[in-house]
Amino acid sequence: MQGERRKPLQGKVILKGLMTCVTGLHIGASKDNLDIGGLDAPVLRDPVTREPYVPGSSLKGKLRSLFERRQGMLYNRHSGLGVYRHECVDPTCPVCRLFGAAGGRDGDNIPARLIVRDSLLTPESKERLKDIDTGLQYTEWKFENALDRITAAANPRQLERVPAGAHFTFEVVYNVEAPQEAQTREDLVHVLETLSLLEDDFLGGHGSRGYGKIEFDLREMTGRTVAFYGAATDLEKQQASRISQVKSIADCQSRLTEILGLFKSNGAAA
Repeated sequence: MQGERRKPLQGKVILKGLMTCVTGLHIGASKDNLDIGGLDAPVLRDPVTREPYVPGSSLKGKLRSLFERRQGMLYNRHSGLGVYRHECVDPTCPVCRLFGAAGGRDGDNIPARLIVRDSLLTPESKERLKDIDTGLQYTEWKFENALDRITAAANPRQLERVPAGAHFTFEVVYNVEAPQEAQTREDLVHVLETLSLLEDDFLGGHGSRGYGKIEFDLREMTGRTVAFYGAATDLEKQQASRISQVKSIADCQSRLTEILGLFKSNGAAA
């Protein structure tokens, strides 16, 4: 039984690039008090720098939701606040294998193979956005009216959002496990296809009203075997890694064989 639960780590595949806001982006933060004339819905900010950012949990949750729907998975678990999701303990399930399944059922769990980093404003965007004359650095206030369809009464509100054109860093890391040759390729194809699907969907809140359209500008796809992390010389690190400069999601898909060949040559999954 212990052997069945073993998951040897063969290395990692890392995707890096930029995430661009095509329209204003709102990922909300909790509001402790209500100020007269203040914002009704502020964005999430770093508590130290006060700069807006996109939590990895928000991006990962959106990717999982889209992938579940694309796969036609049954929503079998309630996570509170009216949110349902698919979750099982089947190691062959493409959703739970990639995004993980929490414990709570006799200790059964599936650790996620995919790691999604927080996305931070790039230095160029911070420099450009901090001078926008909105009364608040890095963001804009959008004024909206919610109209009662029966009485026509207006309920004005002010929402904060990151303006269109802002660039955030983007990084996801995939753990390559063995001996899972077919699953490794399948998982990475699913990641890239779901990123493409998200570009035609939305991230954050109020997407049906035009918020949250984003685009990914992938720049680099890197493969690293476990030997890379114990390498003593630059030559050893070079032999245990492979970097591919890419320009798009489609470019990543076309170069998967090149990156995964690294693991095959090292006796790992590809």
